[in-house]
Amino acid sequence: MPHVPLSGSPPTAERYRARLLRYAYRLTSGDRHRAEDIVQETMLRAWLTADDLDRHDEERRIAWLYRVARNLAVDAHRRDRAVPVGVIPDDMLHRPDSAGDLADGVADRQVVRLALAALSPEHREVLFHIHLRDRTRAEAARTIGVPQGTVKSRNHYALLALRDRIQAA
Repeated sequence: MPHVPLSGSPPTAERYRARLLRYAYRLTSGDRHRAEDIVQETMLRAWLTADDLDRHDEERRIAWLYRVARNLAVDAHRRDRAVPVGVIPDDMLHRPDSAGDLADGVADRQVVRLALAALSPEHREVLFHIHLRDRTRAEAARTIGVPQGTVKSRNHYALLALRDRIQAA
């Protein structure tokens, strides 16, 4: 098979793009928009390192592209799972362990329960799917039946409201 540089003609890039899109689609549990973002970022990184990639055979280039796409998908999943800084008050995170903490734990659970009860049902539902069921935004959106952006904003505003209520308690 003749050497085909990655930085070459658009048909070559299109061939890689189609393969990567199918792969990224599986990595993102069917989230087409996220898969397209991953492929676009992968192709950008390939273009930026085209001189180095062109020195390798086609199998190594394809393996590199798949590895970059997978890493980007993992990074995106981790970003989705991260709890924004400041959502949980520091004093609740760094309490010393002792026998007296049993009462504090009961009080903390009560504060959280009351704060959750004050949220709208839509906000509680999103928090339930993302933080208790450990689903991604895309999975939660499919389960709830709303767009992924709606899940993202509901999660954001629910966490803000939760933080405010906990700090006020």
